[in-house]
Amino acid sequence: MLRLSKLTDYAVVLLARLEAEGGVQTAPGLAAGCGIAEPTVAKVLKTLGHAGLVEGLRGARGGYRLARPLAGIPLSEVVVAIDGPIALTACVDGATGGCETEALCPVRGRWDPVNQAIRAALSAISLADLAGPRSASCAGHAAPRPNRGSHRAEPAHQSAAE
Repeated sequence: MLRLSKLTDYAVVLLARLEAEGGVQTAPGLAAGCGIAEPTVAKVLKTLGHAGLVEGLRGARGGYRLARPLAGIPLSEVVVAIDGPIALTACVDGATGGCETEALCPVRGRWDPVNQAIRAALSAISLADLAGPRSASCAGHAAPRPNRGSHRAEPAHQSAAE
């Protein structure tokens, strides 16, 4: 089964929450609002910052804000920011050396159109398409587990490519 990572799911949720709340939000505030453990929120926000999807602001009124509106962020950018390049198999896009049977493989290179179709599909969906109404930015995400506080309950939904 093809699945996005939990961190990618969390990234989409956090970006939607940033849009819904507007302005600058802190990692602890986002964690509390979305039911995601604070260390995980901090890790995801840092990664999204390096990808240019959020801006981190320092100081007493610091926190994070969207670098651009959700309508201008394709889902593919979030996937690549968190999980790396979108590739279904080791031999996609002409890569070599990722498979011990590549010299004998009858389908080598034939995954490329599938990979390109998935990239195109993920690029055609903006985060605004996923976020829905502003008030529902964390809908479907359970509250944190009461034990240890370092893990988050599974989302009530499955990500499209999970």
